[in-house]
Amino acid sequence: MKTATIPSLRVDPELRAAAESVLKEGETLSAFVESSLRQQVHVRKSQAEFIARGLASREEAKRTGEYYSAELVLGELKAMLDAKLAEEDGDEPRD
Repeated sequence: MKTATIPSLRVDPELRAAAESVLKEGETLSAFVESSLRQQVHVRKSQAEFIARGLASREEAKRTGEYYSAELVLGELKAMLDAKLAEEDGDEPRD
């Protein structure tokens, strides 16, 4: 696989010093920048997918006329979370 380079990045000395101050042992500034770039690509793709799902859900609700209140949805999510936590703890679901 061929590799490519990312354009040089000019930053003020304070930002470079801040970045260098948080490097892990043995980590290079280049590795830090690459990791940060990968993370931001992932975050932005996830955000775009989230928005697309929300817009599709909105269109489906408009099409069917079927809407759910925030209270109902939050209640169902809480029940799912409580069930999962209880499963992990080996307990019964919480109220």
